[in-house]
Amino acid sequence: MTATERVQAVNAARHTLIQAATGLVVIGGVVFTAQGLWYTAQSLDASRQAQLTAEEGQITDRYTKAVEQLGSAKLDVRLGGLYALERLAQDSHRDHQTIYDVLAAFVREHDPKPSITDKELFTMRATTDVAAALTIIGRRSATRDVRAPDLNSIRTPGANLSEAYLMDAGLTEARLFRADLTKAHLGGANLTSARLDGANLSGAELDYANLLGANLTDANLFRANLTDAYLTDANLTGANLIDANLTGANLTGANLTGANLTGIIGVTESEIRKVPLVDETTIF
Repeated sequence: MTATERVQAVNAARHTLIQAATGLVVIGGVVFTAQGLWYTAQSLDASRQAQLTAEEGQITDRYTKAVEQLGSAKLDVRLGGLYALERLAQDSHRDHQTIYDVLAAFVREHDPKPSITDKELFTMRATTDVAAALTIIGRRSATRDVRAPDLNSIRTPGANLSEAYLMDAGLTEARLFRADLTKAHLGGANLTSARLDGANLSGAELDYANLLGANLTDANLFRANLTDAYLTDANLTGANLIDANLTGANLTGANLTGANLTGIIGVTESEIRKVPLVDETTIF
């Protein structure tokens, strides 16, 4: 090789070595970057897991404390526990059903006992904490429900459940004397043998509700929706049914003595006279 050719060969070899070295540096950079990203992802995942664990621990602590408050002898402490559980149900979708099961159980266990007669109960009012628990149940986000509230046999006279969401709720044999159920959502609820004497159900949604043998004496059902409701053997003596929707309602054996049926929708006077108990005091 000539001197010129040797110089050119050396330069070419150097150029190749430089390119190879550059390639190795690039590859090394890519590997380093990938390792850095993997480490960061692992760190973030570990951090997130630690955060979730901490949050779950906080929720457990909050739940435990709130439930303990429900057993306090002091009214203000019990109320604090009730509202703490409501807030917790909003924060933890996973615990929603458990919390509302606890609240329903609180109502059932803290209302007046069966030893108090219906006559005595009619003159009473639900205690402040029981009324608060019912209010909380009635305004929950029902879209998260796994099952409807179990309020069977509750004894809560005079309770304020205006606009409460109690669709499909179990209210069998419930004592709701004089309760305010204005515009309450009770569609599909089981109110078999419930006592709703003097209750205000004005504008309430009672479509498909089971009111078999329920007592609605002197109840206000003004413009209530009773579409396809089951009112067999229900006592509607003196009830206000003005403009109520009775389309498809089963009125077999219902007592409508003294009831005001002015402007009812979905059923005619002649149809009503064929089935329920009516007399000269029934208003059409």
